[in-house]
Amino acid sequence: MRRLLVANRAEIAVRIIDTAAALGIETIAVHPEDDAATAHVTAADRAVLLPGSGVAAYLDIDAIVAAAIETQADAIHPGFGFLSENAEFARRCAEAGIAFVGPSPEALLLFGDKAQARAQAQAAGVPTTRATSGPTTLQQAQDFWDSLGSSAAVMVKALAGGGGRGMAPVRDRADLEPAFARCASEAKAAFGDGSLYVEQLLEDAHHVEVQIVGDGTGAIAVLGDRDCSVQRRRQKLVEIAPAPWIDAGVRRRLHEAAAALMSSAPYAGLATVEFLVSGDDISFLEVNPRIQVEHTVTEQVTGLDLVEIGLRIADGDTLAELDVRSLPDPTRVAVQVRVNSETLSADGTVHPGTGTLTRFAPPTGRGVRVDTHGYAGYQISPRYDSLLAKLIVTEGSFAQAVRRLRRALGEFDVAGVPVNIPLLQAILARSDFADGAIGTAYVDADLAQLIAEADEYAAPGEHPAASEMATVGGSVRTGGEAPPDGASALTAPMQAVVVDIPVAVGDVVAPGSELLVLEAMKMQHVVAADRAGTIRAIAVHVGDVVETGDYVVALEEDPDAEVADEEAGTIDLDEIRPDLAESIERHLYGLDEGRPEVVAKRHAQGRRMARENIADLVDPGSFVEYGALTIAAQRRRRELQDLIERTPADGIVLGTATIDGQPVAVMSYDYTVLAGTQGYQNHRKTDRFLDLAKRQRLPIVMFAEGGGGRPGDSDISHVAQLEVPTFWTLASLAGTVPIVGIVSGYCFAGNAALLGACDVVIATPEASIGMGGPAMIEGGGLGVYHPDEVGPAAMHYRTGVVDILADDEPAAVAAARDVVGVLTGRRTVGKAHDQRLMRHLVPENRLRSYDVAPVIETLADVDSVRELRGGFGVGITTALARLDGVPVGIMANNSHHLGGAIDADAADKATRFLTMCNDHGIAVISLCDTPGFMVGPESEKTATVRRFGAMFVAGARLTPPIFTVVLRKGYGLGAQAMAGGSMHRPALTVAWPTGEFGGMGLEGAVRLGYRKELEAVEDPSQRRELYETLVAQQYERGKALNMATVFEIDDVIDPERTRELLVQAIAISEGPR
Repeated sequence: MRRLLVANRAEIAVRIIDTAAALGIETIAVHPEDDAATAHVTAADRAVLLPGSGVAAYLDIDAIVAAAIETQADAIHPGFGFLSENAEFARRCAEAGIAFVGPSPEALLLFGDKAQARAQAQAAGVPTTRATSGPTTLQQAQDFWDSLGSSAAVMVKALAGGGGRGMAPVRDRADLEPAFARCASEAKAAFGDGSLYVEQLLEDAHHVEVQIVGDGTGAIAVLGDRDCSVQRRRQKLVEIAPAPWIDAGVRRRLHEAAAALMSSAPYAGLATVEFLVSGDDISFLEVNPRIQVEHTVTEQVTGLDLVEIGLRIADGDTLAELDVRSLPDPTRVAVQVRVNSETLSADGTVHPGTGTLTRFAPPTGRGVRVDTHGYAGYQISPRYDSLLAKLIVTEGSFAQAVRRLRRALGEFDVAGVPVNIPLLQAILARSDFADGAIGTAYVDADLAQLIAEADEYAAPGEHPAASEMATVGGSVRTGGEAPPDGASALTAPMQAVVVDIPVAVGDVVAPGSELLVLEAMKMQHVVAADRAGTIRAIAVHVGDVVETGDYVVALEEDPDAEVADEEAGTIDLDEIRPDLAESIERHLYGLDEGRPEVVAKRHAQGRRMARENIADLVDPGSFVEYGALTIAAQRRRRELQDLIERTPADGIVLGTATIDGQPVAVMSYDYTVLAGTQGYQNHRKTDRFLDLAKRQRLPIVMFAEGGGGRPGDSDISHVAQLEVPTFWTLASLAGTVPIVGIVSGYCFAGNAALLGACDVVIATPEASIGMGGPAMIEGGGLGVYHPDEVGPAAMHYRTGVVDILADDEPAAVAAARDVVGVLTGRRTVGKAHDQRLMRHLVPENRLRSYDVAPVIETLADVDSVRELRGGFGVGITTALARLDGVPVGIMANNSHHLGGAIDADAADKATRFLTMCNDHGIAVISLCDTPGFMVGPESEKTATVRRFGAMFVAGARLTPPIFTVVLRKGYGLGAQAMAGGSMHRPALTVAWPTGEFGGMGLEGAVRLGYRKELEAVEDPSQRRELYETLVAQQYERGKALNMATVFEIDDVIDPERTRELLVQAIAISEGPR
């Protein structure tokens, strides 16, 4: 590196230029005309004038890159703020062949976007606060607020940048909308990006950050930590290294969490990982992928020059070559205070201290360092940040450092401009500060008292107390102008730039109406009408710089103002403003009415659109969509408009809704968008959706058609994306909320993996399901197959993957509604069949098989039965149904298959069914008619020992009540398993008169128990006669009536009363209401 352009200003630019010069690197400063007198301009070897003025000039990527090319700079250092976290700026540097002193564009996209950084932290196992995901709308912010409950409080934050810009705590929902608008405007002005997100506000925590450096090879070094808890309006005032108020265990966890996060993706350069710490709890806030204002205190306690390290890494050096490694705890303490040209009023309003520095003499001495751009004669502008100097003191202990710092502040000689030194002195003098009883809200909460205490440290005429400065706006300086007769002058509350004048002369305004918008220190301030009246004159124009107390607007109090305002304020309720029209148009690209050609093609295939299925599933008007405006992460490959038009919602439509009044979470992959594949934003939406379902315990319905992972996303730094939490999150929800999957069409790879975790899977005949699609199968050398051949729905109905095989999509949706209703316990008004039919459904001939389905249908409410896995494990029938409106699960032996014997597949089916009922609190009705478990060498080849054992385990774990009705055979271990493990395990065990019981099947019992007697009879006919006699005796002995006499079952009942008794027993099991 031979020539460095510093794309920043003031103190940090001077700091960078100083280190670069020490390394023999030529330096270039940039500046607009209104910043030509700032010290960085003369500190550099040469300077380039930027077009424009104010902050906007330092955000002009084209002009800065052009300046670097013109001066043949081979590197650009962005400093902090401005463009330091702008991935597009880093990309433009790379395209121009200029080294960017900082992380790669990919790393900036990841860590510079606070929402993406949060997702990365969660994937790395780092604790995070609750927050919205990605750029957040006001409606999404309000929804998030509502999800937090009655004690909600949030922090609105800019997705880009830092330094407290575009941030505001909100503790009242009514304040959310104005705070949202203000933060967006501030973020846009400060960073060129007005995107926001919202996170849960944690009060009274310590703000602790960890300094990290990486070299892009995977090597990461932890260089210590800092406490930055002393803040005013989210902007730091005091920073300490190392953080003094945390124990060794918390410090270790913070360092490990920061290292884990920054090691999770390639990273080269300096970074700070910020956390909130409350006791032993830590919570990730954000990553600042750049040098920090407070890097100085880390330098003081480590002896490292962080600016130099950043420059050398950008020049290709590795941490090993620089001999930089994670350091042990330092033995010294450094404390920094930010000396700002500002004062504060008791309500927290920041008043920029502007004017000319008539005296400026920073302190010196042992352990004192001052980083500044100030000098006597320097004129401070309200267009820029108020930071004037950083005063750093280093000593052997925290207490010593504070004492030395207080003395140094007293020696800091500043005149001509008000500064915050008195306030800093007041904070340092507090015992709370020495004891560590200071959280991030401390200064704001006790500001009025601190201001009063600050007056004690103010030198008359040199450091006016903030409490005095707050009233400066009361005097009128007209600059030769005066308001018209009869009008009152409204004045500027601070020195600032006029950025907007939303009124005109003659307008009638109400109290509180916005008249002017001023900008100072990158933050906007409103001059509002203090009374109703008419605007008679406006003394300023947009772009003017006003001084504190300047006359800006003349307002004449008007007795008719209220009437006039009412007339003037008539609103066309049907008007669509341009900003709303833009939003409506953008949303239209993702709606079916905006995609007529796609819809027509889908309908021609006999298929419905994703939104049509959702509309059919949920209650009308109940669907609240999340991420409708999301597009695929392919901006490097495709034009933005192309992505908007062709990748709406990134191929997944999801949100919350109700089904028959029951709140649910619904998601549908959209096969018409990139084949429903799981792209980067698609995964992020799904992860947020699943997290929402988890927090609010919402049942999930998933339309799973799609092709699995998507390799074509370009706007990410991931290699394999194996860290995405989607699959783990859904799996962790299994058993806690009902999950229903629907597939019509192709469902492969990742989509199939999610489908397989569902409680109930519903498919249509054309579905094909597989853990790999045709391309993956062919790529693995396993042959060439059409998608229809991979996993046809009919086959998976037989394998048990598909629970319900529906005729078409409308039938599948109807089945899903029924299943959700049962699994969520929704009650209805049930209608019964004629129960007299029950007496005739089991044949009198005990050897005659029969269809158990009519028994289930007759027992349950009319049209309430949904059979599950009907094509698999046919020895047992399982179904969801209702009994007098109450959701129940029914399992019954099928005598048409192996005489009702339970084979391995039937046991698997029963185990899964019992587990599902247990997970969701569904009472189980077991209709038993089995000669027992299937035995024999062929049966043992199917691992029956394990699978039968699992059925017993599922029965033992069942917490909802089980009720057993023995229709005919109740033999051996199979019958016990049908009863949950024992005939006395159920809440009620009854038998029909056809019931018969035994430790094993009658025939087997006779052959085993009477073998000698039978073998002793030589005549075959006589032996047969004896056998039948013994069987008859065993039958009589094991008849249900005999079982009841020894109380092995609770009763023998009239089949007609089965429903009646079960309804009563279920009601009793639920306890009093």
